[in-house]
Amino acid sequence: MPLMLYNSLTRRKEVFEPITPGRVNMYVCGPTVYDYPHIGHVKSYLSFDIVVRYLRFSGYKVRYVQNITDVGHLLDSGEDRILRGAEREQVQPMELVEKYTRAYFAAMDALNVLRPDISPHASGHVPEQIDLVQRLLEKGMAYEVNGSVYFDVSRFPGYGKLSGRKVEDQMAGARLNVIEEKRHPADFALWKKADSNHIMQWNSPWGRGFPGWHIECSAMSMKYLGETLDIHGGGMENQFPHHECEIAQSEAATGVPFVKYWLHNNMVLVDGVKMSKSLGNFTTVEQALGKFNGNQVRFFILQTHYRSPVDFSDTAITAAAQGLERLQGTWQTLQQLSASEAAEGDAGGAAELAAIYRGRFLAEMDDDFNTPAAIGHLFDFSREINKHLTTAGKANGAAIRVLYETLNELCGQVLGLQPPGVAESVAAEPFIDLLVHLRTTLRQKKEFQLADEVRQRLQDLGVVIEDGVEGSRWKVVKM
Repeated sequence: MPLMLYNSLTRRKEVFEPITPGRVNMYVCGPTVYDYPHIGHVKSYLSFDIVVRYLRFSGYKVRYVQNITDVGHLLDSGEDRILRGAEREQVQPMELVEKYTRAYFAAMDALNVLRPDISPHASGHVPEQIDLVQRLLEKGMAYEVNGSVYFDVSRFPGYGKLSGRKVEDQMAGARLNVIEEKRHPADFALWKKADSNHIMQWNSPWGRGFPGWHIECSAMSMKYLGETLDIHGGGMENQFPHHECEIAQSEAATGVPFVKYWLHNNMVLVDGVKMSKSLGNFTTVEQALGKFNGNQVRFFILQTHYRSPVDFSDTAITAAAQGLERLQGTWQTLQQLSASEAAEGDAGGAAELAAIYRGRFLAEMDDDFNTPAAIGHLFDFSREINKHLTTAGKANGAAIRVLYETLNELCGQVLGLQPPGVAESVAAEPFIDLLVHLRTTLRQKKEFQLADEVRQRLQDLGVVIEDGVEGSRWKVVKM
């Protein structure tokens, strides 16, 4: 089955065929770094982390660019978000940017989100943005008024093709506080004249000023990925005006399609309302990680399709964590058995089982990255693995390896999940094995009180012993 993507531009699923065979150029709108990242941001960046992981898993060479917005993203009041944050914390704007850029990447690292290949800052690409504005002026697609430059939407017939909005509708519903110097309420700023007290400003052919928000993504994406991108991703809330404006200014400047496939993730809700800083109903990643580990938060998000909304609550993550624990228990058991000296034999039924569930998993991922359905197959696979391991004579070395390698590939390489306490348990394994062996010896000598004490002390450290007909096995549930 070919990989199918839902293209927001055409509003249908399409077979994925990159512009250059074997290579994918992908751009995702990154964070505006004026405050700590929250769970709403996680939904977006984790969704596109899965896209990148699966494309690479499928054999594509991916160049992944995600910008850092550190200038030009304005509030409805016209004030720059970065300047508002700097005033709030009484620091220099770039000091604020550095602080929250680090916080953003630390949060993504904790959730095992891959870092982009390139993370360009808007403030570091002002010359490229000025060049693009000049091209639009030269083509008659923009106009300059009092040191500011605006894109003329009336000159671009395709404006609205992504969001489905018509320019006429925007005129009828225009806000009362439309900037008077604009020719049309829908015209958007490419470059803004800076007041004398505006901290972030640069020289330009139109005087001192700063770039508009939309122009940065066009300038930086085309600089690193070319005039036509394979994939552009972002949140649904950015379809209009941000992505609509990107399309207009990019295609007006180049004369070629800007993006082949537009992908948009849906939002995180709290009691049915969008999670956002403006509403004050947000939970920061740091706050969430104070209650749950990164694996649990990641698994919670992945249980909802990227194009569907997800309602956030501690109860929902707790339920997801319980399911993850069952899956990780099987994964941990296979990891331990694969490192043991199990008798060799024919992988036979295990190989067939792995092939069946691997195929089902990948079929769901090929259907527009359907992670919830793929995870459903992983739970079924886990149950079948446990049945296989408890059937006499089937858990030989070859069978264990093929089951472990398949689960490790699908859970780890594709979904970016990690078994609990992997790094710690690997280093501690010889000592845990020794204590489990000591407990077995104590039980054989009928010294049950001491044996129970060893078991309890291990459990206190997050190591659970499971007794079975083939002996005692252990797994890490927390470290």
